[in-house]
Amino acid sequence: MNRKILLLAIPNIVTNITIPLLGMVDLGLMGHLESAIYIGAIAIGSMIFNFLFWGFGFLRMGTSGFTAQAFGSRNLQEAARVLVRAVAVALGAGILMILLQFPITELAFLLIGGSPEVEILAREYFYIRIYAAPATLIMYALTGWFIGMQNARTPMILAISINVLNILFSLSFIYFVGMKSDGIALANVLSQCAGILLSLLFLQGYFKKLKKYFNWREAMNWQAIKPFVSVNKDIFIRTLCLIFVLSFFTTESAGSGDTILAVNTLLFQFFYFFSYFIDGYAYAAEALSGRYIGARDTLQLKRAIRLLFFWGFSLAGIFTLIYGFGGDFILGLLTNNQSVIEASQPYLFWIFLIPFVTFSAFLWDGIYVGATASVPMRNSMVIITIVVFLPAYYLLREPMGNNGLWLATMIWLAARGISLWLLSGRAIYARGVMR
Repeated sequence: MNRKILLLAIPNIVTNITIPLLGMVDLGLMGHLESAIYIGAIAIGSMIFNFLFWGFGFLRMGTSGFTAQAFGSRNLQEAARVLVRAVAVALGAGILMILLQFPITELAFLLIGGSPEVEILAREYFYIRIYAAPATLIMYALTGWFIGMQNARTPMILAISINVLNILFSLSFIYFVGMKSDGIALANVLSQCAGILLSLLFLQGYFKKLKKYFNWREAMNWQAIKPFVSVNKDIFIRTLCLIFVLSFFTTESAGSGDTILAVNTLLFQFFYFFSYFIDGYAYAAEALSGRYIGARDTLQLKRAIRLLFFWGFSLAGIFTLIYGFGGDFILGLLTNNQSVIEASQPYLFWIFLIPFVTFSAFLWDGIYVGATASVPMRNSMVIITIVVFLPAYYLLREPMGNNGLWLATMIWLAARGISLWLLSGRAIYARGVMR
């Protein structure tokens, strides 16, 4: 079982690590320009896309869960149908985002604070990057499908290729063309489009086995698609709560001035960096829990969960040591702006808490996704966001300032893992025998 976990987790970790490295490169490029407003522009522009794209995270998570269960029950016909549904939804949603780009930005900047200078650059960033929407969402669907088919190697190759291209484009546009935050946006568009072309090459191998099962009419039949829509609706609501908290964090940071916005943006990269490592095990959890629930193998399901938490706990310990001894060094790589570095010092200790506070929530998320146990996952997230996070922040904001924002966020992250663990008996383990 350890071998199965690592064969899924390690490629997914390699896949995921390219994403925060890309974010760090982008922030590093902006952090070495003449003003902190470029960091703020990337932060706010990325936040808007996080809201848009993460809202469609169900295209990866829901696709992964349904595909893994089809794989476990050896139902190739259903695996093919899931792929068709996911890609169709992704393409339609991406086109709709492009058509609605202007009302989206107007609404976004009504809700987001920040200086006029930052807003101008963030708008410019948005109007370029929005054209990557169809390609980005289709890649979500394809990644989830490959993971559900117990194939972590292909998403790894695709992600590395896309993000290496993105970094090369960004460097070229900034250092050779003279672009700034707009160059970061254009690099994203070109690399995502290249990723779609590359993914078609990898899908050819599956077409030989699955082409006889591809049937648009059957795949999009309402009775067949209803469970897919229902589960993805729940994941969408859960993801909206996640986006709300992370966007709230950025918005409140922006309301405290450009310096605090830059500080919190840089420090939160430590959360993202760890999340993409632990998400490798979460993706393995999706594939394995879905597989064993599809096969109705409760003993293997329980064994997989125990070992996943062993690996997650070990990874959290390693990252705590890395952040404890190397936090200042990593921060220095992200920016050479001394005023931002100095302003970060009173808040640096929060990054040491991130690994152990968060790893449980990531693993349980993966397990719930693989089990397509979307209702308890949705309910848990809604409750802790409304009952835990918001009261904690408004109680702590006045006496603790920016530290209060960090503490409320940490409490929320811990509550996610605890609540999912408490619900796991009925939501997860029973599903191995109750289908």
